[in-house]
Amino acid sequence: MEDNFITIVEVGPRDGFQSIKEWIPTKTKLMIIKALYEAGFTNMEVGAFVSPKAIAQMRDASTIVQELKEYPTTVLVPNLYGAKAAFEAGAKAITYVVSVSKSHNMANVRRTPQESLEALKEIKQAYPSLHVKLALATSFGCPFEGEIPIKAVANMVRFGQELNVDEICLADTIGIANPIQVQKTLKALMPQIDRPLGLHLHDTRGMGLANAFAAINEGVSMIESAVGGIGGCPFAPGAAGNIASEDLVNMLHSMGFKTSIDLDKLLKVSELIKKHVSPTLFSRMANLPNSTCKGVSCGK
Repeated sequence: MEDNFITIVEVGPRDGFQSIKEWIPTKTKLMIIKALYEAGFTNMEVGAFVSPKAIAQMRDASTIVQELKEYPTTVLVPNLYGAKAAFEAGAKAITYVVSVSKSHNMANVRRTPQESLEALKEIKQAYPSLHVKLALATSFGCPFEGEIPIKAVANMVRFGQELNVDEICLADTIGIANPIQVQKTLKALMPQIDRPLGLHLHDTRGMGLANAFAAINEGVSMIESAVGGIGGCPFAPGAAGNIASEDLVNMLHSMGFKTSIDLDKLLKVSELIKKHVSPTLFSRMANLPNSTCKGVSCGK
């Protein structure tokens, strides 16, 4: 892989769709997901195995995974029950979320962080073939507890590595991070991390892309984003959408970084979402008049 290659993990079909209250037909989800793969994504969260009482939009996760068995999919699971359901549906990779904040973890899964980590140990033992990404929510701040000490994040990273998770992701769940904070956090943590590390960023305060660039400058080469900028944690008050994939691709390509994404094809997916899911998107590129790009690269 080239030194200036950035892997973009698309989380719109999971983190984005879960924030849409009106039911999205399964065939519509599949159409959009396949169009995202066609745009060049090789790493995508396509759903979540969670209680339909908590997030009704994800109740067709098994069908989604089964219909996409020829694609490289990842699904979110919050517990052993979710991991079992994902495995039985044919999932090969999971994202397991634990909040560094006790209050947020209680609101999210009704467990303490330590209890969630113990459950992760059970998942690793029960399903050793699953590729596991440990996502640490509220790594940069919590809607209930405020500032999160870097030491608390470091402790959870260490526990995850002791369990031999395959990847680690630091999540700015409510979009409260700033570039200097991202820089300081990564400088403190990266020397102890010996496996792939990514960042999951929200754009609540308009600093998502700046935070992504700060992370890349510190050596991170994997960033999570959502097409159209859709998304937001239902258990974190104030969590706006994810950074928009098309805005991230545009910024990276404009600066000379390489990705696997075709921006023109990605913008067509944004149009599909406007038509079939949500007419209002927060992505800058998705709302840019076509004429604005005439004569310039626009990151393509």
